Amino acid sequence: MNTSPILTVGTRIVLPACLLLSIVILWRGHNAPGGGFVGGLIAAAGFACHALVHGRHAVLGLLRLAPESIAGLGLVVASLSGLPALMTGAPFLTHQWLVASPGFAVGTALVFDIGVYLAVVGAVLTLLIRYLEKP
Repeated sequence: MNTSPILTVGTRIVLPACLLLSIVILWRGHNAPGGGFVGGLIAAAGFACHALVHGRHAVLGLLRLAPESIAGLGLVVASLSGLPALMTGAPFLTHQWLVASPGFAVGTALVFDIGVYLAVVGAVLTLLIRYLEKP
């Protein structure tokens, strides 16, 4: 691809920065605004910048799974986050919390957000990869 040198160099910074920011947004999302959806969109934006410079095959090379598989895995993970509630007799997707120490709690809300994150990244990348295919 014939792209701007500024865009080419900038992408080397944008992709890792977007991935790091998306993980921060994902992590804080179960206790504050943010979460899987916003974090997934930020990660997909980083991959989109990478794809604009290097092409669809470079993005597919970075991923361990096909984008469709990532989206499906996300749906499975989000669905599985509701099972602990069913085991305790609570309604499906009632989040359960494990308090490891005062001020630090991890729960099924984080597992749900990770599933949403993967589903959003997979869905957006599926669309992007299809869009970048040559007719």
